[in-house]
Amino acid sequence: MLMTPLRTKNLSRLAVQGLVGLCLWPTLAWAHDGTGLVGGFVSGFLHPLNGPDHMLAMVAVGLWGAILGRPLVAVLPVVFPIMMAIGGVMGILGVPIPPVELGIGLSVVVLGAVIAFAVKPAIWVAIVIVAVFGIFHGYAHGQELPSAADPVGYSVGFVLSTGLLHLIGIGIGYLALRRGGMRLVQGLGVVIAVSGLWFVSQALLG
Repeated sequence: MLMTPLRTKNLSRLAVQGLVGLCLWPTLAWAHDGTGLVGGFVSGFLHPLNGPDHMLAMVAVGLWGAILGRPLVAVLPVVFPIMMAIGGVMGILGVPIPPVELGIGLSVVVLGAVIAFAVKPAIWVAIVIVAVFGIFHGYAHGQELPSAADPVGYSVGFVLSTGLLHLIGIGIGYLALRRGGMRLVQGLGVVIAVSGLWFVSQALLG
């Protein structure tokens, strides 16, 4: 059954309020602070939800994919988790890379900016951008995996949660665009980018 315009409008409003709520998370807890992770699948699934930096980046990948359309709307949500897995292995092995927290903060800024300006680069450029940032997000969690009681279960839960956040971003994007809401999507990009600046400042001050 088709949704009425009023119902669609209400869903769009709820989606925006939910995203803003993530940005204004009172504790602003980092998803990768501390060590000694315990558990497996459930811990991995909940881990991205405990940090607004990760949540916003993952939702942003979906939002950008919705703007870019096929094939990237399907490719980007696959590339990000794959590169996260590679980054996780790099984190476990201790492969040196630039400051991780700064890279994660910049990922939120850049992904928010490309949404805000509705940037539509070549396919390979979009893939490279998402892939590079996926490594930083994966690296942070890879450093913690050895301390988890069930690293495999934790990894599966984390990847599944990441995929769901991508789907949420795609859903919000398509819902807004269907109602002619490119400005709404771009506005969400502005909110994401500004939040990213806060994460970057914390990384620099830390």
